Amino acid sequence: MARKSADEVAGDAVESIWQRMERPARPPRAALTHAQIAAAAVEIADAEGLDAVSMRHLAERLGVATMGLYRYVRGKDDVIELMLDAVIAEEALVEPAADWRTTLREAARGLRRAVLRHPWMVRTTARSGQLTPHLVARADRLLASLEDLGLDADGRMAVVGTVSAYVNGTVAVDVGLAELMRREGVTRADELRGLYSSHLRWLLESGRYPAFERYIREGVRKDDGEWQFELGLECVLDGVAARLGI
Repeated sequence: MARKSADEVAGDAVESIWQRMERPARPPRAALTHAQIAAAAVEIADAEGLDAVSMRHLAERLGVATMGLYRYVRGKDDVIELMLDAVIAEEALVEPAADWRTTLREAARGLRRAVLRHPWMVRTTARSGQLTPHLVARADRLLASLEDLGLDADGRMAVVGTVSAYVNGTVAVDVGLAELMRREGVTRADELRGLYSSHLRWLLESGRYPAFERYIREGVRKDDGEWQFELGLECVLDGVAARLGI
């Protein structure tokens, strides 16, 4: 089979919602905006979870017919992209600082705050093809902060990816813990540990986990997620600095 040319491959590519939004609006003037759709979808997801963001539910929230939504989006995947872009634009679009470390630190903190406010975002991090304008703008600013450090393009992206992976991993644990507490009907982490105290006692009394037992008995910041996040973040940034020799 003959290999397709670059033009043929480009012609087969799926057109994103962002490309479609650049087209001139068809008359009559649209009754909705993509910003309104995003805001309504975020409200639903924040209150009821991502699964509740159906086209029917969203249409009801916006006061339009379900089929009318398809004038603006092709389906839920488009809606999720709009939601992510809106949250990043409002809550996690980092402002460049004087040095790379401050820029990456503030970007990490901003992303964590956004996900903790909108826990449904955890389920979107593994989705592919999410090149929304503000996600790309955020990445662009982070990459730009590293341009004077002697790294090549791949190295700069690896650093940005490492910091992002740290944030995504730690905040996923935070969100999972909050969900477990909700299911168990408790509001504090020490209450949750109390529910599992019998099992934990059995593990510790076996004598097979001495280092973990010392942590349980001596640790005083078990419930201080903010402190844990900040220490881990500084370790990541220290690692980048050591690797670069700066």
